[in-house]
Amino acid sequence: MRKSFLLSLAALTLFAVSTLNAHAADAVPSVGQSAPTFTLPSQTGAKISLKSYRGKWVVLYFYPRDMTSGCTIEAHNFQNSLSQFEAKHAVILGVSVDSLDSHKQFCAKDGLTFHLLSDTGHKVVSEYGSLGGYNGVAIANRNTFLIDPKGKIAKVWVKVNPRTAASDVLAALP
Repeated sequence: MRKSFLLSLAALTLFAVSTLNAHAADAVPSVGQSAPTFTLPSQTGAKISLKSYRGKWVVLYFYPRDMTSGCTIEAHNFQNSLSQFEAKHAVILGVSVDSLDSHKQFCAKDGLTFHLLSDTGHKVVSEYGSLGGYNGVAIANRNTFLIDPKGKIAKVWVKVNPRTAASDVLAALP
């Protein structure tokens, strides 16, 4: 019995390590690389495609959860700076693994008018090397990508400070 327990434990450990390694393989895109393309639904239900923003700067920010303290601070700072981003021909797209209903509630509760995109399948979060976990639940890591008008990654921020994210990105825009 002890032997079967140890074999089961070893198999579980190997599975856990392979899962972690699979997530580690999801590398963060580098500056100069073409931004991975995507189409995801926004809080309005509209499908939003990265390619539709060619010719504009795109602030693509990944965040863990709707209506949590850090995510709310970060979203408010982007919302409060929205006119400054628009003046620099930049759009803001927030992405999490939360549902459309959660995004709708977050936008309504907090007066957010930019697009929050739902990636419940974790495809885009993974392509941007931003899939994480908390207490066994998949979340998006707090990473931000500035994508230039030609669709290339211009700047990358990982482990973003939600209090300074908007001002950091604004300072990087030409």
